[in-house]
Amino acid sequence: MMTTPHPGEPRPTPDQPAERPLIETPLEELSSPDTVHAGPAEQSGKRLELPDAEWRRVSRKLIAVEFISEGAGLVLVTAAVVFVALVWDWTWIWWPFAAFAVISLIAAAFIPRRIRSIGYQLRADDLLFRRGIMWQRFVAVPYGRMQLVDINRGPLSRAFGLADLKFVTASASTGVVINGLPEAEAEGLRDHLVAVAESRRTGL
Repeated sequence: MMTTPHPGEPRPTPDQPAERPLIETPLEELSSPDTVHAGPAEQSGKRLELPDAEWRRVSRKLIAVEFISEGAGLVLVTAAVVFVALVWDWTWIWWPFAAFAVISLIAAAFIPRRIRSIGYQLRADDLLFRRGIMWQRFVAVPYGRMQLVDINRGPLSRAFGLADLKFVTASASTGVVINGLPEAEAEGLRDHLVAVAESRRTGL
């Protein structure tokens, strides 16, 4: 059965086949942060089994650690200001101290939101790290470029069962420190990243 083209529609010639309709991909599927694209390991038929591709947040205990650190710093500064004001009679020092105290309290109010903004994602070829509220930072650390994965535990972090995971690469701009990870998660992530980085460097 012959189909009559609509007026104004170009007619296909014998040497030029009719155009096929384009298949459109929804924009949300292309821009979704949880979409994992196939990397060299998958294209070669050797798929890397990842725990998941979701954003993982740090422990909420880090909020308490930050509050204690900020409070301890404010107490030390207050004690120093009181000592200087009483010994040398520097009454003017209360004005800069008041400004410092106000700024410290405002910064402390944003601690919970700032901690919730920290997260990381395990993707096919790299680890994606994010942090920040107004000025957000996203860093992608390729597995094959990781030279050292280090775990640090301060006295306060150890008291809450937390650890900091640090990635060292050839470029200083891609250095990442993930604060406030539970110790078991930090150790498991370290072992996983070391194994993946070694396999990428050897081409397995």
